[in-house]
Amino acid sequence: MNTGNTIIQKILTQMNVQQIKTNMKMKNVIITSFILALVLSSCADKAQAPAPAAPLLPVLAIQNSDAVTDAEYPASIQGTVDVEIRPQVSGNLDRVLVDEGAYVNKGQTLFKINERPFREQLNNALASLHASEAALINAQLEVDKLTPLVQNKVVSDYQLKTAKASQKIAAANIEQARAMVASARINLGYTNVTAPVSGYIGRLPKKQGSLVSATDIEPLTKLSDVHEVFVYFSLGETDFIKFKTQYAGNTLGDKIKKLPPVTLILADNNAYAQSGKIDMVDGQFDKNTGAITLRATFPNANGTLRSGNTGKIRLGINHDDAILVPQSATIEMQDKVFVYTLNKGNKVNKMPITIIGKSGTNYLIGEGVKSGDQIVLSGIDKLQEGQVIQPQKSTSEVAQIINKK
Repeated sequence: MNTGNTIIQKILTQMNVQQIKTNMKMKNVIITSFILALVLSSCADKAQAPAPAAPLLPVLAIQNSDAVTDAEYPASIQGTVDVEIRPQVSGNLDRVLVDEGAYVNKGQTLFKINERPFREQLNNALASLHASEAALINAQLEVDKLTPLVQNKVVSDYQLKTAKASQKIAAANIEQARAMVASARINLGYTNVTAPVSGYIGRLPKKQGSLVSATDIEPLTKLSDVHEVFVYFSLGETDFIKFKTQYAGNTLGDKIKKLPPVTLILADNNAYAQSGKIDMVDGQFDKNTGAITLRATFPNANGTLRSGNTGKIRLGINHDDAILVPQSATIEMQDKVFVYTLNKGNKVNKMPITIIGKSGTNYLIGEGVKSGDQIVLSGIDKLQEGQVIQPQKSTSEVAQIINKK
């Protein structure tokens, strides 16, 4: 009996397991069918979604035009007169009558050296002069006394000749004494150290009470006349040849007269308010640097510029039939500059360009594009090679603004 029950239980258990397996297979079929339906639905949606429209971007046809590019050259600034103030005589510096950085006028006393030794030298020279004058009078009296005696043959003419020789010696002594007086006066005047020109005082290394001498290595100060300033800059041989060929004139002097004004860029990258004029070209190239020096003169009535300032000279260089591309139409990647040109089928092509200058907000192009090529003006940061766009032609007014010089 027990054996029969056991067999029945085994049969029932096998039936349950088989039913469970059947149920699992049905569930898997249902899940797979559901996933497949979702995939097919998604693909159908994608197939039905419209392709994105080509972007509408402005395009400009490049044309040759005249342009002016700016070239900048390092420059140094000097006053029209930069002079060292040095003592001409030795002595103690009694007074310093100016302050560092002060503006002084021509002839104004700057320093006072102790004058007492030089005044005594002048007095001594004057005394010698007076003694010489007295000796000349005495010699003249001797000549006047002997002249009638010789005429009457009372004394020999030898004595008269000796008296006249003494008279000439006395006259020569007077000339010598007068020279000594003049020299003493000059040395006395040197005790007042005055400004040879109007300008600005530099540093004052010597203070009151210092012993100064004409042989001192260091000057008393430096004085700069900066009502106008000289700005010196250099051009290499190639730049100088271009500089000469683009201006009319038979000689270099004629070319200089026809040069346009130049601009001075200060150390803060701002332009100096007034323009300058190139008025000198050095006579020869520096054999060490291979460059030649030019000088431009700038007015400086307000004293804004000082000797020792630095800056840059900006020269305008004319270019005929140049190709200009707006800077905003370029993109830089890995030290190269590119533009997007428009090909057949309105496809864009990323084209490298060579920049040889800058004119306002435009680049002057040497290689990469030519007249007649069309370039994309904006939206280039999102473009890709070969992408199709809808070109929007720039109007003539827009093109003139973009290509303005």
